[in-house]
Amino acid sequence: MDALITAAGVALAAGDVLGALQRVALRNDAPALALRGIAMARLGDLPRATLLLRRAARAFGSKEAVARARCVVAEAEIALVSRDLGWPAAALDAARATLQAHGDTGNAAHAGHLQARRLLLIGRLDDAEHTLAGLDPAPLPPTSAAAHALAVAGLAVRRLRIRQARSALAAAERAARQAGISALLEEVKTASLALDAPAARLVTRGEERTLLLEDVETLLATDTLVVDACRYAVRQSGSAVPLTSRPVLFALVRALAEAWPADVPRDTLVARAFRGKQADESYRARLRVEMGRLRTLLRPLARVNATARGFELAPLRADGVAVLAPPVEGEHGEVLALLADGESWSSSDLALALGASQRTVQRALEALALAGKVLWLGGGRARRWTAVPVVAGFTTSLLLPASLPAG
Repeated sequence: MDALITAAGVALAAGDVLGALQRVALRNDAPALALRGIAMARLGDLPRATLLLRRAARAFGSKEAVARARCVVAEAEIALVSRDLGWPAAALDAARATLQAHGDTGNAAHAGHLQARRLLLIGRLDDAEHTLAGLDPAPLPPTSAAAHALAVAGLAVRRLRIRQARSALAAAERAARQAGISALLEEVKTASLALDAPAARLVTRGEERTLLLEDVETLLATDTLVVDACRYAVRQSGSAVPLTSRPVLFALVRALAEAWPADVPRDTLVARAFRGKQADESYRARLRVEMGRLRTLLRPLARVNATARGFELAPLRADGVAVLAPPVEGEHGEVLALLADGESWSSSDLALALGASQRTVQRALEALALAGKVLWLGGGRARRWTAVPVVAGFTTSLLLPASLPAG
């Protein structure tokens, strides 16, 4: 490797992006293309960076498998930052295996961290945990150690293990300071701030208050029967009844929980679940059918009793009933929550992360745009969406990918 390539690599490692570009800007050989791609990514020109990295991978050829694999890993990182969740994960798997086989453990570990972060974004928590368990952070350089700790913290937050998350973030901060990379330190700071942002609202006995993640973790460890409107489930003491694919049943149980210990009139239930104006005979028959289904699903945790004017929720062992709601709620709240991370998303990647159809997400984005809550950039298949600043400032950590409650 010649002196200019070496000097450009050293400059990039030290954070001198423009200095690196000055050394390789006019060169089109494979190493120079790769360094230019990384530099453009650092400057924020991600489409150009992706193009350069692909050119570099082709230029390296089949005889330089390690260099090609490093280009693939760099492209995967750009895809993750761009929220291009449909980027071919198999290519990253192959690149990681190549790097590991050739003894490049640092870049192989980095590929593993990218895999884990992508899995977290699309809600495959078990797979993300398995990936992280196979990575030993001890021999990693500070930059990779910080990335590992950030991934561990992200998983811990999604599992509601907040003490573990804070410990991992402290380790990430130490590693980032040792690496001396300001962007990495900023990422750790942003992740830490999310732990102290409102994570949910607690609604019980007609009163409402905001909760931090620690508060949510404490609540779910009690005997309270929790109707979780963040992840569409009914929970109690480690048991859960998922209702992600049953929006009508979830609307009914939430209405019952918000009114507990009182009952809920049939007219109110019809309006909440079916959007009907009055409980006529047809709606009453449908309500009885849905209540029967709900009664069957909740049998391990609670009874659903009919009363003279409607229905009531009667927990079997709980010392109370509460509704856990997102901090910002309303129509299409799940889409807003994901966009609040500050990144721009395509509708297809939002659909992948939410486990919904792309058309459902597109309708939600169009409605939010008309309401002035989201902005779009580009057009056609290249269009991307981001939230306006006023809806940012709350954590999305409780949001697990699930089907939207309404199609």
